[in-house]
Amino acid sequence: MYCTITAEQTVCGAGCPARRYSRHAAAGRADAAGEGECAMEILRVEDVGHKYQAENGEVTAFEHISFTVQKGEFMSIVGPSGCGKSTLLSIIAGLLPPTSGRVYVDGEVVTGISRHIGYMLQRDNLLEWRTILSNVLFGLEIRGAKTPQNVARARELLKTYGLYEFRHKYPRQLSGGMRQRVALIRTLATGPDILLLDEAFSALDYQTRLNVTDDVYRILKREQVTTLMVTHDIPESISMGDKILVLSARPAQVKEILSVDFGPGRSPLSCRANRQFGPYFDHIWKELSTDEKS
Repeated sequence: MYCTITAEQTVCGAGCPARRYSRHAAAGRADAAGEGECAMEILRVEDVGHKYQAENGEVTAFEHISFTVQKGEFMSIVGPSGCGKSTLLSIIAGLLPPTSGRVYVDGEVVTGISRHIGYMLQRDNLLEWRTILSNVLFGLEIRGAKTPQNVARARELLKTYGLYEFRHKYPRQLSGGMRQRVALIRTLATGPDILLLDEAFSALDYQTRLNVTDDVYRILKREQVTTLMVTHDIPESISMGDKILVLSARPAQVKEILSVDFGPGRSPLSCRANRQFGPYFDHIWKELSTDEKS
């Protein structure tokens, strides 16, 4: 149970502190931080919509999607199946043009694939015939950016995150969690300002998934990479996200942008043990369940 809000601090009936945003705020009439314009804004999605052709005619996946993300933030995106979450990531990445609206990265309109953005999918897509180091350098090769400086940074990332001793191994010789960390380092080696995660941990078993999300969160925060993550896992969205974008059923719109606050020094595992975790979960579950029943 939430009180009437715009972009003010609210407290749910179960005692869960949160910042919830009206559609006016999400539409850019106030920024997503609720505090006016912010010089650290790195991503703006402005009135974006997407339609596609199906056998029975034109389908609207989503419409009037607007939000902003500040530099270094981690935003989780949740919504009912089929509401266009992955399609939204593809539009942000410049892989698909929006039917309406615009996406801005660092104030520039996205008109195609952007070097500022990295994208991780459900599978790690490591090349089995290449060593771990060679896999990490693959993104740099594709971009024509395999300079001595970038190679040195890639090696340093492997050292920092405990994979350097496996640099001459092959993907088949690594566990699922280690493979996912390699895939992340391969993406970070290209120096993206924004990382998009599309169900990036869903192929892992539950215990490995918990450990990997903890590792990935720590890496992303240390590297100060702005992140948007699509997930169907509500606990995952809460434990990793600084904000949670909740989408409605198709044609999807922004139902809510929820700010998550577990205090300083948080980690995904510690968040799950926090007394505020349950109220956050109950609120998001209620929002999504309302759509499924309507």
